[in-house]
Amino acid sequence: MATLLLTAVGTLIGGPIGGALGALAGQQLDLAVVGSPTRKGPRLKDLSVQTSSYGAPIARHYGRMRVAGSVIWATELKESREKSGGGKGKPKLVTYSYSSSFAVALASRPILGIGRIWADGNLLRGAAGDLKAGGALRVHRGHGEQPADPLIAAAEGAARCPAFRNLAYLVFEDLALADFGNRIPSLTVEVFADDGPVSLGSVLGDALPEAEVAGLGQPLEGYSIESGSGAELLDSVGAILPLTCTADGAGLRIVGADALAAPVAPLPEPLADGASESDAAREGLTLRHDPAPANRDLALRYYDVARDYQPGLQRARGRSQGAVATVEFPAALEAAGAMTLAGGIAARRDTVRQSATCRIASGASAFAPGRAVALPGRAGSWVVESWELDSRGVELGLRRIRPAPGPAQASDAGRANLPSDLTPQPSLLAAFELPWDGIGNPGDARLFAAVSAEGAGWSGAALFAERADARLDPLGGSGRVRATLGAAEIALGAAPATVLDRANALELTLAAPDLALISASAPQLAAGANRALLGEELLQFARAEPLGGGRWRLSGLLRGRGGTEWAIAGHAVGDRFVLVDDALVPLDPGLVGDPDHVGIAALGLADPEPVRAEIALPGVSRLPLSPVHGRVRPGADGGLSLSWVRRARGAWLWRDGIEVPLVEQSESYLVTLGALDAPVAQWLAAEPSLTLAPAEVAALRGQALGEAFAVRQRGDHGLSRPLPLGVLT
Repeated sequence: MATLLLTAVGTLIGGPIGGALGALAGQQLDLAVVGSPTRKGPRLKDLSVQTSSYGAPIARHYGRMRVAGSVIWATELKESREKSGGGKGKPKLVTYSYSSSFAVALASRPILGIGRIWADGNLLRGAAGDLKAGGALRVHRGHGEQPADPLIAAAEGAARCPAFRNLAYLVFEDLALADFGNRIPSLTVEVFADDGPVSLGSVLGDALPEAEVAGLGQPLEGYSIESGSGAELLDSVGAILPLTCTADGAGLRIVGADALAAPVAPLPEPLADGASESDAAREGLTLRHDPAPANRDLALRYYDVARDYQPGLQRARGRSQGAVATVEFPAALEAAGAMTLAGGIAARRDTVRQSATCRIASGASAFAPGRAVALPGRAGSWVVESWELDSRGVELGLRRIRPAPGPAQASDAGRANLPSDLTPQPSLLAAFELPWDGIGNPGDARLFAAVSAEGAGWSGAALFAERADARLDPLGGSGRVRATLGAAEIALGAAPATVLDRANALELTLAAPDLALISASAPQLAAGANRALLGEELLQFARAEPLGGGRWRLSGLLRGRGGTEWAIAGHAVGDRFVLVDDALVPLDPGLVGDPDHVGIAALGLADPEPVRAEIALPGVSRLPLSPVHGRVRPGADGGLSLSWVRRARGAWLWRDGIEVPLVEQSESYLVTLGALDAPVAQWLAAEPSLTLAPAEVAALRGQALGEAFAVRQRGDHGLSRPLPLGVLT
């Protein structure tokens, strides 16, 4: 604050030079009042970015870590083309997608395996080993005898393909890139290099094989050594734990806090040149007290395993005299372990540093640097930091071992919006044709696929038309929205199609507990809400009541919608239930072909084989509706009058006083007497009535008495279902 204020005042008085002088004075004032912020240790990476730089060092990993890796091999993008859309007035689209094969180096030290993989921050591979996108993955663990990858060898040739021995790497084969903007995403990988946590001493010992490491049993979930010298690694460790390094004829020895707390050796009495006791105190033993740092509040930054290895922070409070000191430790830790480390650092910083110089005459070889000792008449333990021989004896440099910190404060990793790890689910499929709704070309079949799954981890499926020779022709993708599928628990009873069915209720179980149904009002029903296909009957429901566990009860039913009243009486337990809504996938009839001879198949990430379904209700959208209100009336002269009321496709609302136009090219009916496939007699009519003369009726009675009349409307694509008119008597 003082920096800003004095800079402004200095600029006002003395121009740019005055502003610079004011800023300098303000900085000194801020430092005196607030204190200087400190940061120690290697800087943590908030976002690791995948690289492909030639000559970049490959890190060594210990425990478990989340690492970015480096792309070491890649192919050109592979292009695929898909047709989709069509139906219900929607245009046909041709979409292009891309895939790529590439290899990513992870570690220059062998690993046990990998866990999750993040692509652009989203999960590409789950904890269960499932890929969230299409493609294949191979893991090479980095052992010295590992063979060359077969894909790289096939692409580059055996003579030019290295096995990358002693290098752990991944190979992605034909990874689908549609979810990543059709480009290779930036990957980070959870690497398991060791079985369980590792000790800090084992990491240092592996990185510095020429040194003897003792007293560093601090457990770490993971640690990575990316580059730099051993001195940088020791500096990183020394920021969180007291270390003593010694070098003698036996080699380099690194001693940590655990070893310093070992049993101590008593020092002999200090040696002084003077004869008096004051001389000994002055020359034989000298004590010093260093002031504690001004900023005693401490924050430790680390990689938090509970937050998917994102940087976390634990703060230990001391006697604050200024800004917070931040120590960065590039290790993977649990929140409790990080808080223990932070508390230990803060406790040592709060303790006044004590050092001493002690001169002794004999036994100096027993008190080499790094040895814990006790001073005569002094409390506590001391560690030997230096050893110097001169004409007056051996002078030892000592440092007081600070007491162990108290119990750690309560810790919490905090809350993070982590990507969900949902296991891919097998696909569920239903395919069917629906009656024409008056939109689009009445000559096109309205084909749909309902694709769903039993869990939210389903990410869509590719749809295919299955031909008679088992060939699969692509139809496009299903999208990620699951259709609402289920199965009837009861056989729904029959009811008229002309009134609201209040007598029956449908109980069913949906394919997944998280799928849901909602109720609808009368105006909403009139507008077409809550349509569903049960078996081959199209119905609507007004009320949806959850029964728990994915079970529902539907009541207030409108039956036989879309001219499917013929299917009302044919229900059974287990009938397939499909909610007709925007989650359905319209299929292009031009790509599908004849629904009578074609099946639909779906293939998702969790489907080992294509899931197949026959097309239900084939032809229902193009065939005319069966007539209604059929009658046979005898005439006074002995003849018969047959009549019926026609219906038109797409005209589902009865309008009083309005003649609904037909969709067919011409109006025509086929009237039969007797069996439909072998009628005794048949007639063609151009209007919804037929009159038989008395002589013709008398002749028919002689050969077909008791047979039934039926009428079917003739359309552009076939005959409707028959309507019984009556029996010849």
